[in-house]
Amino acid sequence: MADSRRIEHVAAAWLARRDAGPWTDQDQQALDAWRDQDTEHRVALLRLESAWHQAGRLQALAAGLPEGEVPPRHQWSDWAASGAREPAASNAGAIPHAPDLSAVAFAPRRAATRSTGWRRGIAATVVVALAAGLGWGGWQLGGRHQASHASALGEVREFVLADGSHATLSSDSRLEVRLDRGERHVALLRGEAFFNVAPDKGRPFVVEADGHRVVAVGTHYAVRRDAGTLRVVVTEGRVRLEASPGRDGRAAPAALLPAGSLATVGPNGVLVRSVPLAQAQRYLEWRDGFLAFDDVPLAQAADEFNRFNVRRLVLADPEVAGVRIGGNFRWSNLDGFVGLLEQGFPVRAERHPDRIVLHSR
Repeated sequence: MADSRRIEHVAAAWLARRDAGPWTDQDQQALDAWRDQDTEHRVALLRLESAWHQAGRLQALAAGLPEGEVPPRHQWSDWAASGAREPAASNAGAIPHAPDLSAVAFAPRRAATRSTGWRRGIAATVVVALAAGLGWGGWQLGGRHQASHASALGEVREFVLADGSHATLSSDSRLEVRLDRGERHVALLRGEAFFNVAPDKGRPFVVEADGHRVVAVGTHYAVRRDAGTLRVVVTEGRVRLEASPGRDGRAAPAALLPAGSLATVGPNGVLVRSVPLAQAQRYLEWRDGFLAFDDVPLAQAADEFNRFNVRRLVLADPEVAGVRIGGNFRWSNLDGFVGLLEQGFPVRAERHPDRIVLHSR
């Protein structure tokens, strides 16, 4: 998988060099060659170039820089991520009617503010706090605790279990927790969840989904349940994946998954891949509000966006479904993602209140 941060650095350096001048035909040919090397190069350049042209501040940062020097990212990334606007006078060079892509600009991110459902009111918060307190007391006194947790569509929810473990629910997910003196058991009924398991060698932490068990003592990992498939990503420690018995009543041998493991369980069995830890963590960037793609079909990217948004992405034909896309995108900024597609790919968007239909162009 391409190093997204390095690619964004290179794209920013190209823009700084071009804006500082002089810029020759040979320079443009070199930039075009770099852009065409990889889909993620193209996406990164489009995203940063759009924000660059929309902001006089970014152009000012580039002025006077030595050739090849990258503008200080800490000065422009926070601005780009915030969606702030310069005064109209400084935007004289902005592209007319350009879509607002500032919110999808790649940047070193601050700690994300995750949705906690505060709009549901203070009363709900009090009820949850009371339930958590009762659950903790039951766990401490009797060694038993039961609870259910769910997240709404477009909500990422983080909470603490009675044993001190932390869990983060992805959009539209649900799990049930049962803790006792012998085992800590979590049933993932829908969606995806990330677990930071409190160490306790005497009580294994078991996540069950679709008949499979993912067993840990103290580690960091995520389990995702889709129609007919299960995915496990381990980012710290190790877990044991126990497959459910087949039609013959026999279960496949358990798989031991260390940090950097990506396991997929499907109709054809269990596939385990060992990947760099940074790559494994990219699969979990939804916790910070991002989706990461590495040269995947637009159909796959659309499915991921649809997991987080009420407004759906609909692909009208096989040609647009096969367009390759790469990069990091905010899952909450569907309009910005579609605007980028229209700007840099053979894609035409048809917008409706409840959906955006993408056509090949």
